[in-house]
Amino acid sequence: MVNISEFLVIMLYFLLIVFVIIMIFLAIKLIDTLKRVDSVIDDVDNKIKTLDGIFNIIGKTTDIASSVSDKIISGVSNFIGNVFKSKKGESIDE
Repeated sequence: MVNISEFLVIMLYFLLIVFVIIMIFLAIKLIDTLKRVDSVIDDVDNKIKTLDGIFNIIGKTTDIASSVSDKIISGVSNFIGNVFKSKKGESIDE
């Protein structure tokens, strides 16, 4: 007859073997999934690189528009400032 401690040891070994087999299977599946994810990331990276030129053009255009609007606002504010200064200056001279 088999002793209970021997039976538990045999059962523990059996469960350990099953666990190792399951872990090997999961590791193989994980490697396959990582290969797929890597290919998707490479594809997205290539598509982003093709759009970089467009984003650079948009960035340069917004910079130019910003500098032009700054110059226009500066000119208008200087003109308005000069108009009010000359009126104040005339009233002080009289």
